[in-house]
Amino acid sequence: MPLKSKLKIEKPGVLAVSIFYVVVGGAEALILAFSNFTLVHVGPLAVLSLLTAYGLIRMKKWSVLLAVILFFPAITFGATNLYASVIWRTFYPSLEILLFHLALIVYLILAFITVIYVMAVRKNFE
Repeated sequence: MPLKSKLKIEKPGVLAVSIFYVVVGGAEALILAFSNFTLVHVGPLAVLSLLTAYGLIRMKKWSVLLAVILFFPAITFGATNLYASVIWRTFYPSLEILLFHLALIVYLILAFITVIYVMAVRKNFE
């Protein structure tokens, strides 16, 4: 049985956006765990990302609003970390830092794309 029929996904884009939110939520949960729970602001972002992924998979109307609400702290979190890291370390002092900066840039771009896509297909949610 194909994955599409098991998950009851009508649009493959919704699946891609949901996967994005699951990956981001998991990464944020790992960041929280590796920081010994000192970065407490990352915890709610992780929970909201995973909740948004669930709502999008299930095509729930509330997930559209949650994705839009989550967009603002996500952009703030990503842009602030990128700015602080570039100012503190410059853009390319080592390969690891360069990859970190590129990952943040990709995260910011994907955050914009996902919220635009969710807003574009919001009429399909029940």
